[in-house]
Amino acid sequence: MMNPNSLRLEKGQDHLRRLILMRWFAVAGELVLVVAAGPLIDIALPLAPMLGILLLLAGFNLLTRRRVLRGGAVGAGELFAQLCVDIAALSLLLFFSGGAANPLVSLYLPGIAIAAVVLPGRFAWSVVALSVAAYSLLVFYYVPLPVADAERATRLHLAGMWLIFVASAALISWFVARMAAAIRSRDLELAAVREEALRNERVVALGSLAAGAAHELGTPLATMAILAGELSRESAMSPDAQEDLALLRSQIEHCKGIITGLAARAGQTRAEGGGAVALDGWLEQVIARWRRLRPHAEAKVSLHGTAAPRIVGEATLEQGVLNLFNNAADADGGHIEIEAEWDSDRLRLEVRDRGPGFDENVLLAAGRAFVTTRAEGTGIGLFLAHAAVERLGGRIVLANREGGGAVTRVELPLDKLKADD
Repeated sequence: MMNPNSLRLEKGQDHLRRLILMRWFAVAGELVLVVAAGPLIDIALPLAPMLGILLLLAGFNLLTRRRVLRGGAVGAGELFAQLCVDIAALSLLLFFSGGAANPLVSLYLPGIAIAAVVLPGRFAWSVVALSVAAYSLLVFYYVPLPVADAERATRLHLAGMWLIFVASAALISWFVARMAAAIRSRDLELAAVREEALRNERVVALGSLAAGAAHELGTPLATMAILAGELSRESAMSPDAQEDLALLRSQIEHCKGIITGLAARAGQTRAEGGGAVALDGWLEQVIARWRRLRPHAEAKVSLHGTAAPRIVGEATLEQGVLNLFNNAADADGGHIEIEAEWDSDRLRLEVRDRGPGFDENVLLAAGRAFVTTRAEGTGIGLFLAHAAVERLGGRIVLANREGGGAVTRVELPLDKLKADD
């Protein structure tokens, strides 16, 4: 996910790229008009200075393009300077071709519109002031067009005004529409960045709470382990009670193991994540661990794919997958379906149940807030599963099944998990 500084950098570069494209259109159109004025409408323009101005403007545009290719931040001051160059070039062209009487004078308007969209207020008003000043000077200082017939000059002027109006309207509409689309896109990306930062803060807060809870749970778990050990020595207990007590003791030991390993697993990096294992082997390990946690649950498992890549499992991802298994088992009384398929680059995992399915709130807010369909649930497990998968570049999709029940799909690229060769 891009950070806000990166978004602002790319935004300035996008503005400059659009200015370059618009300048090429302007240079091409002005070149056609300058060259065609003599043959088509019998007006002799001073070609040497006007073509020289267009050549310099094209050279400046090439230098600007090289500057964009080098990268780097594009600030409001640089965009303002670019527009000043356009104003200066247009003013010189108008000076040699009739001044304010030239219909091309309307081409000041696209620059003003662009400045209003992309520049801060002081720079935008400066562009307005420069354009008005240039227009005003051209009323008094210019090289007159050599047109002897006044009526013909009026017809040409009106036709030129119509043509330039159409061109200016098209340029302004195109640029403003592109800018509006870019701004909407950037706003969405910034909102996603802010949402991710907020979610990361909540994950960190949950981590702190989990560490405190783990420390506090040590004492009651130790007490339960002692009491379970004493009860197991009671000879009067029935075989069924002894079996249940043995399961209770194993679950207590498992809880103690989770708490003991919490500090070691917290903040685990890819390099510290343990040895490399084939993807199918990792999935089997996760499912086996879940079966130990939920000995009375039943799962129909289907694992298939091409040659399984070797990965380094992450604790957060494993915990997220276990949370998805547990949520499905809780919804369906312990009966779930687990299907995984993979290739060398991606893993797709589906967890299905025949419970009540997801309600609308869960489908809309999953991964962004703590949401649950169970009265005793907290929604933390699903939230953490989303965070773990999305941190690795994947996504979780929730849907309801035909005929009742729910399906949770995990789509995960494996590039961040693959073991180094």
